[in-house]
Amino acid sequence: MLGKKFAACHIDRVESHYGNIMIRGWAAGLKKSQGTGGGNLEISVLDGKGKRLQVYTERLVRDDVNQMFGLEAGLKTGFHILVDRAVLDTPEVFLVFSDGKESLKKKLRVNVHGPAARLYYTHFSQKRQEDYDLWVRRQAPGVREAREQKKQKFARNPLFSVVIPLYNTPRSFLKEIVDSVLEQTYPKVELCLADGSEGSEIEGWLRRNYPREKRIRYRKLRENRGISENTNAAIKMARGEFIFFADHDDVLARDAMYEAARAVNADPRIDVIYTDEDKINRSGTAYFAPHFKPDFSMELLCCNNYICHLFGVRRDLLKKAGLLDPKYDGAQDYDLVLRCCEKAEQICHIPRVLYHWRTHPASTAGNPDSKKYAFEAGRRAVQAHYERTGIPARVENTDLLGRYRTYYEISGNPKVTILIPNRDHGEDLARCIRSVQGKTAYENYEILVIENNSREKETFELYRELQENGEARVITWEHPFQYAALHNFAVKEARGDYLVFLNNDTEVISESWLEEMLGICQKPQVGAVGAKLFYPDGTIQHAGVILGLGGVAGHIYAGFPGDRDGYAARLVSVQDLSAVTGACMMTKKAVYQELGGMDERFAVAYNDVDYCLRLREAGYSVVFTPYAALYHYESKTRGYEDTLEKQKRLEKETEAFRKRWGELLKKGDPFYNPNLSLKKADCSLRLSGEERQGEG
Repeated sequence: MLGKKFAACHIDRVESHYGNIMIRGWAAGLKKSQGTGGGNLEISVLDGKGKRLQVYTERLVRDDVNQMFGLEAGLKTGFHILVDRAVLDTPEVFLVFSDGKESLKKKLRVNVHGPAARLYYTHFSQKRQEDYDLWVRRQAPGVREAREQKKQKFARNPLFSVVIPLYNTPRSFLKEIVDSVLEQTYPKVELCLADGSEGSEIEGWLRRNYPREKRIRYRKLRENRGISENTNAAIKMARGEFIFFADHDDVLARDAMYEAARAVNADPRIDVIYTDEDKINRSGTAYFAPHFKPDFSMELLCCNNYICHLFGVRRDLLKKAGLLDPKYDGAQDYDLVLRCCEKAEQICHIPRVLYHWRTHPASTAGNPDSKKYAFEAGRRAVQAHYERTGIPARVENTDLLGRYRTYYEISGNPKVTILIPNRDHGEDLARCIRSVQGKTAYENYEILVIENNSREKETFELYRELQENGEARVITWEHPFQYAALHNFAVKEARGDYLVFLNNDTEVISESWLEEMLGICQKPQVGAVGAKLFYPDGTIQHAGVILGLGGVAGHIYAGFPGDRDGYAARLVSVQDLSAVTGACMMTKKAVYQELGGMDERFAVAYNDVDYCLRLREAGYSVVFTPYAALYHYESKTRGYEDTLEKQKRLEKETEAFRKRWGELLKKGDPFYNPNLSLKKADCSLRLSGEERQGEG
C-alpha cells in the first residue's frame, strides 16, 4: 500500500451515461526522497476479477490539486476515464495508481452497478478543471471570517427557527445536523426538534450531549404521525420571525443563517428565502452535485421543486399559506413551497451553497426510486397550485422522476399571425411555410411574409402561388434590411391578437409548437415565449439567452447534443429567462404595441434581446419552452458579420446595448447563477480566475 508516501487520490464523479462509465478524479503521488511527483502516476483499470480493461484515459492538469500538495504547476494530476459498459462482467471496477514500483500501488473500488443515469448537474470538462469538493470548502468562511461574522452588528436581528422532524435518526447524522445549526455564525438561531421515533433514546442523548444548550427546543411526540404532521409539531414550537426547514440527516453550512440575516437586512420585504445546495456522501466527507439555481421562476417551479433546500419563510406568511399538508407526504415540502411562493411579496435567492443534502440508499437524493410515491405527490401538488390560482391546466409526470409537464388549456380560439421576413431564398421560405402548414396542429393562424428587396424571379413566383392558394399574405418593405423597423411596419398589418416572429430559415418539428407557446403566452403576466431550436445536425441552436454569456448575451448550450437534459435539466424544462431569440418568438400584439415595438436603433443585432428586457422592465415575464421545437438553419439569409461594414454596425449596436443595459449586465443575469461560467455555454463551474456575474 502507498501509506504516507502517497499523498491522496479522490474520485470526483462516477457517471453512467450513453453506454459508458465515466470516472473523474485526481491522484497526487509524493515521495519524500524525490520531492515532487503526481504527474507521472500511471493509472490502470481492472474489473472485479482483476482483469485489466482496455479503457480511454485522458490526463488533466489540476492546478488546485497541485497547489494543495505543493506540486509543480502543470502536472496532470487529474484524470477522466471512459469504460465501455459492454466489456464489464462485474458490477464494479478497480482503479490502480502506480509510479512503476510495487510499493506505490493503491486500489480504489468504484461501484458502477445500476442503470444508466440521466445527468442534471455540472459537467466539469475543462482541461484545467477545479474539483468541486475543494471549491466548496474554499467558499466556507475561514476562522477569521467566521469570527467577524459573529461580531457583525445588523440593524435588524431576527430570530431564525430551524425546524426538523426526527424519526429513528442515526446518532452520527443527528449530531452533524444539530452541530451545524448550533455553530452558525449568526447567533440568533433556535433548533426545534419534533421526535416521532419509536423509542425515547434521542431525548436522553440530547440531554447528555447538550446539557446546557437553551437554543434546542425538543418535543417527544406520542406517536409518529408522518413527516408533515411531525414537521408541523416542530413549527408550532418555533418562536422565530423566519422558519427554516431541514431534514434530520442533512447539514447546514455554518454561514447559512448569517447570509439569511444579511438578505433580510438588505430588503425587509423578503417573505421567502432559498439558497443553492449540493450533496454529501453518507459519511459526510465529500461534496458533489452542486445545484446552482436561478432567481425565482414560477414556471420552473411548476416543472420541478428546484427551490428545495435551504428554504425559509416568514412566520406571518406561513400562517396565511398554511402548514404542511399530509395529503402530499413525500412532496410535502414542494406543496408548501408552491403555496408560500403564491403569496410572497418578495422571494430572495441567495446564490451560495448553504445546504448539504445527504445521499444514502433510503434518501431521495441518493436513490430516486426509493420514493416513487413522492413524485406522484409532487404532480398533485403542482395540479393543486393551478387550481388555487385559477389556471386551467393539466399536469403529467415525465420520464425524469420529479419533473413535470404542464398542458395549458387555450382560452377561446385566438388568431395568431406568423410574421416571416424574406429576401429571396425561396427554397428556404417554401420549406418553412410548408412545415408550418403540414405540422401545426393549431388551426387559427395566418402567415404574413414581409418581402424585402428580393431579386430572383422564383421568389416572386412563390409569392404569387402562396397568395393564390390562400397560404400566406405578402407585404413589401422597400427599405434596406432593418429587422426592428421591418417588424414594426409588419405588425400594423397583422390580424392576429398574438404574433410569432419566425425566421424564414426555420422548419417546424413538433406539431404542438404553436399550442405550447400560445398556452403560456395567454397568461396575463407573460410578455414573450421562446422555442427550442436545433441545428440541422440535431445540436442545440437556442434554448434561451443568458446575459453576459460570451460577452454581452449568448445562447445557453449552443452547439451541444440536442438529446441532453442539460444542467439541472434546464434544456427540458419550461422556465423564466431574461430573453429568447426572435428567430421564433411569440408575443401579444397589444403588449408589443404598448412597448412601441422593437427599438430601431438595433437594426440587426440585439433587437430581440432588447425587446425581452424591456418586457421584463415593464413587469412582464419571458418564458422558454422546450416543447415548441424547430430546426433553425441560422444565418442563411442574412449571412455572417464578414464585411467591415457589418462589423462596424455590430460594434455600434453592441455599444448601444451595453449603454442601455449596462447596470443589468454588471449585476448579472437573474436566471443564471454567478457561480457558473460566462465563458462556456455548458453551465460549468466558474473557475477561480474568471470574473463572476455582477463583478467588474
